[in-house]
Amino acid sequence: MNCIEICAGAGGQALGLEKAGFEAQALVEIDTHACATLRLNRPLWNVIEADVKSFSAAPYYGIELVAGGVPCPPFSVAGKQLGADDERDLFPEALRLVDEARPQAVMLENVRGFLDAGFIDYRNNLQRSLKKLGYFSDIRLIQASDYGVSQLRPRVIIVALKHQFAEYFEWPKLNLSMPKTVGELLYDLMSVNNWSLAQQWREKANTIAPTIVGGSKKHGGPDLGPTRAKKAWMQLGVDGHGIADEAPQESFFGLPRLTTRMVARIQGFPDSWRFSGKKTASYRQIGNAFPPPVAKAVAQQLAHCLRMGNRVFSSIEVPV
Repeated sequence: MNCIEICAGAGGQALGLEKAGFEAQALVEIDTHACATLRLNRPLWNVIEADVKSFSAAPYYGIELVAGGVPCPPFSVAGKQLGADDERDLFPEALRLVDEARPQAVMLENVRGFLDAGFIDYRNNLQRSLKKLGYFSDIRLIQASDYGVSQLRPRVIIVALKHQFAEYFEWPKLNLSMPKTVGELLYDLMSVNNWSLAQQWREKANTIAPTIVGGSKKHGGPDLGPTRAKKAWMQLGVDGHGIADEAPQESFFGLPRLTTRMVARIQGFPDSWRFSGKKTASYRQIGNAFPPPVAKAVAQQLAHCLRMGNRVFSSIEVPV
């Protein structure tokens, strides 16, 4: 099965789609560093460095899936929540691309703020637009920690399917096993320089992480979020005021900072996934990513219902 993805970022969603059996035909991303990351890890992917508004999905008419992590600032509680009045709102572009490609399925991701009461009309209009195009749609708030990610990361997933596939779709079942604590997940990385207090730190970091925050290009360097987030990180024995270049040395005393590799692991990226750009650029790519395990879980359900629907459709005898 094939897909196209808009606002592809550093490849979090693309990785999940790949693991679920979808082959990327085009990945559209405007950020230079993120495009370099995609090409670095998957040289054969068709990475299109461009504004989504200049991209046409017409050449991909009939493709199985259109996916994307539509920008969150218009709906984020960290911003002004301007919704449709925010120039960064790309849901209209996503609808345009769905109209052009008429895929069998659609998968879009956004922040929890999208479900706020103030956006009820926006959500209803979006679903009405999808219905007019011939799609049944559903919106669900998903916690990344329910799918093995060691992080409190609620994300809104919007799924739309042509009606012949909709009856076969079910949201992924929750992973009943608890994800690793931050200490369990990062101990090997935190102790790589033989830090003498690594085991003690591991025992203190005994819960999953708060939400990783990617930040904005309009602000300064990387850190782990607003004051309340930094306090949560402090409870885990982590200094959230910045990102470290390397793990603590043997004699280090105090609260360690995370490296970009540690943050990437918390987001669900495999250690083999490399990020292009300096520390700040890399951290922003990681922090704004869609956790691959969550994308995989939803995409697997989409893949299943598309197979079922196509199997039933192909078995129907057409009268002569």
